[in-house]
Amino acid sequence: MSAGLEIGGAPVLELRATDVSVDGPAFLEVQVLPGRGMMLLQAKLRLPSGRIVDGLHAPDPGTAAEALSGGPDDFNGDKSFSFGGAILLPYANRIPGRRMADAREVEAEIAGRPIRLPRNWGAAPGRDDYAMHGLILASAFEYQQPAPGVAVGRLAAGDFGRGWPGSADIEVAWSLAGGRLSLAVTVANRGPEPLPIGIGWHPYFALPSGDRARARLRLAAGLRVEVDNYEDVLPTGRLLPTRGTNYDFSAAAGVTLGDRYLDDCFTDLARTDGVAEARLVDPAADLVLRIASPSPAIKAMQVYAPPDEAFVVLEPQFNLADPYGVAWPRGLDTGMAIIEPGGSIGYRALVEALDLRRVR
Repeated sequence: MSAGLEIGGAPVLELRATDVSVDGPAFLEVQVLPGRGMMLLQAKLRLPSGRIVDGLHAPDPGTAAEALSGGPDDFNGDKSFSFGGAILLPYANRIPGRRMADAREVEAEIAGRPIRLPRNWGAAPGRDDYAMHGLILASAFEYQQPAPGVAVGRLAAGDFGRGWPGSADIEVAWSLAGGRLSLAVTVANRGPEPLPIGIGWHPYFALPSGDRARARLRLAAGLRVEVDNYEDVLPTGRLLPTRGTNYDFSAAAGVTLGDRYLDDCFTDLARTDGVAEARLVDPAADLVLRIASPSPAIKAMQVYAPPDEAFVVLEPQFNLADPYGVAWPRGLDTGMAIIEPGGSIGYRALVEALDLRRVR
């Protein structure tokens, strides 16, 4: 399907499941890009009907290669989070700061230290006012494919070339087993000082039926981050209760999206046996996608769902937007983890496809 094609100077890795049942919904094959931060490009999904579809909103590999080529629209690897499923690290979401006159950068305070970050996003074309989605979007990982359904990538990121505190070693592992897709990220601190870290994943889950209006979302979260507007999407510093509001998606069957627009961060996530989860339901395809994580450091779930698109982005992440921002009340845990020298932290996410007719 993508033989001989390279993206970011590395081949497109194709992982195939070898242990799935002969029928029922399942992830069968995925494409991983070690040359672009170990992002997921595509995931082939078998529906309850038996039809095989693209499980992610993404172009074909050839078109993706053109987009992910480092061109003017791909500054800092930005195109990585426009489709597929990018890994966000050492921060997810937005970090504003003081705009630098001598470079396309902002200076932000990170754990008490001024750090210059790429100024790679903003509310309108040409207006890039803050740093967005981390520093590994275009990074090339060393990689291995030890089994048909497994890919492992490693990056000695150090200070990310930015003077970021600590020294990060990153390992990313993708695997397909039993029709389920899993992601494991481990970050170790090899430096002599504490390493602040936020980790996220940015998957564009496709709605196979194309029927966005009937799609349903289930996400049990007690609080929502209030933002200034849906252009800048920067936090005001207030966390608002979701119960009984238009942002209450806790109903067991999910809540119909209709024509509502979402670009919202939810926190105070409900957990069952330590696992936080969201469910995306496509009734016209009899499909339920369950996105789950046992990682206690995952404090938030960002939901991006424009009403005119047949996808929903569900992002399990450590940190809230602008985690060091002055708008937040002093002492509030905004989700950035601290890895002490010699320590490590893990991020885990699992996606499984279920038959809506069998879900109770």
